[in-house]
Amino acid sequence: MAKRKKENQPLGAVLQDFIKENRLEKGMDVVDTRTAWKNLMGNGVNNYTSAVELRNGVLYVSLSSSVLREELSHGTSKIIKMINENLGKEVVKKLVLR
Repeated sequence: MAKRKKENQPLGAVLQDFIKENRLEKGMDVVDTRTAWKNLMGNGVNNYTSAVELRNGVLYVSLSSSVLREELSHGTSKIIKMINENLGKEVVKKLVLR
């Protein structure tokens, strides 16, 4: 258990310290990546998205529409760039559309 700090700190800083001390960054990246996909792609794409998984820097997205999958496959590098910019760090290295 960590020592108690005597000075007051903002809640965000305390949560960031807790995440780092307990090595929860990977889990938070998974959740943040799913949220970023949902926010960036909008309702049109989200209606056809069945699963979003992040494993070892690879974002796996399952889509129920083959036409949409083909359209999105033309812009995978742009999607990766947008997601990483939204997250503020390079989390996604490759995008696989299924």
